[in-house]
Amino acid sequence: MVEETRSTKPKFLRALSGEPVWPPPLWLMRQAGRYLPEYRAIRSQAASFLDFCYDPKSTVEATLQPIRRFGFDAAILFSDILVIPDALGQHVSFESGEGPRLTPISDEAGVTRLRETINLDRLYPVFETVSRLKQDLPKDTPLIGFCGAPWTVASYMIAGRGTPDQAPARLFAYRHPALFQRIIDRLVVASIDYLKRQIEAGVDAIQIFDTWAGVLPTGEFDRWCVSPIAAIVAGVKARYPAIPIIVFARGAGPRLLELKDATDADALGIDTSVDPDWAATLPKTTVLQGNLDPLALIAGGEALEEAVTRILAAFRHRPHIFNLGHGILPETPIAHVERLVELVRRDQPF
Repeated sequence: MVEETRSTKPKFLRALSGEPVWPPPLWLMRQAGRYLPEYRAIRSQAASFLDFCYDPKSTVEATLQPIRRFGFDAAILFSDILVIPDALGQHVSFESGEGPRLTPISDEAGVTRLRETINLDRLYPVFETVSRLKQDLPKDTPLIGFCGAPWTVASYMIAGRGTPDQAPARLFAYRHPALFQRIIDRLVVASIDYLKRQIEAGVDAIQIFDTWAGVLPTGEFDRWCVSPIAAIVAGVKARYPAIPIIVFARGAGPRLLELKDATDADALGIDTSVDPDWAATLPKTTVLQGNLDPLALIAGGEALEEAVTRILAAFRHRPHIFNLGHGILPETPIAHVERLVELVRRDQPF
C-alpha cells in the first residue's frame, strides 16, 4: 500500500511529479460553475459571460467557491479558452443559453484581420486574478492555469460557434491547409505567450484542453492536435522547465500514446471513453488524470460508487489524479459531489 508521507509538497504536485499518492489528489474539470448556487448568484450580476471572465473580483470568487465547499486538492483558474481569439482581435461574445459566438473566419481576409501577436494587455485581468488567487487560496492548494489547444480554439474561430463534429473547421483545413496552418501557428505562439504570463503571475501547473481532438482522423490528428500541443509544451518549458503540464485530448483514445511520445507533457488527462484497466497498463512513468463519467456523478448512488471504486482500483499503485472524464455538468447534485470526495478520500485497500 502506498502511504501518505510527511512531505510538505501538495499532493497534487507530488502526483504530477510522478509520485504515487494515496488517497489520490482530487479536483474536477469545471469545478467552478453552474451546479453551484453561489456561482449562479455572482454570475447573474455580470452583463455577459465575457465581462465576468474579465472581472478579477468575480473570477477570484468563482475559483475559490469549490475549494471552500469541497476542499479539492487543486484550484483551476476561472476563465475561458476563447479569451485567446478575443485577444487576437476576433469578435467574441456569449449568448445566454446558446454558447459562444465569434465572427467566423472563412477566407484569407479573416485570417489577415487577426493580430500578429496576442494582446496581453487585453488579458491583464486574467493575470490579476492569478495574482490575487495566490494570496487568497490555502497555501496547500495549487493553482492550475490553462489554455485551449490550437485545434479546439481554431474550430470555434472558423465556425463562429460550437458544432457537433467541428465539420466547418475540418473542411476548412482540407480545402485550405496552408491558411489553416497559419491560424494554428498563430495560436501556438499566442498560447505560449499567454501561458508564460500565467506562470509569471503565479500558477503552479498548466492544463492544455483539446476538447475536440477526437473528431480528427489519424493523419489530421498528428498535424492539428499532436504537433501544435508539442510546440506549446516545448515553448513553455524552454522558459519554465519545471512547470508541470497536463494535456487533455478528449476522444484521443489509444492515440494518447502518440501524444505522450511526441510531447514533454507531465501528465495525460483521460476522458470517459478510456478503459481505466487499459490505461493502467501504460508505463508507470506516465502520470494519468481522470476519468469518472460526469453522468455517473449526476446519477449518484450505486452507479457512482461502482465507478469510483473501479477507477481507484485500476490506478491504485501508480501516480494518478482523480478527476472527471470531462467537465462537471450543471445539473449535478452537490450532495453527489460531497459523496465523491468521501469515496475518493477513504483509505480502503482493493
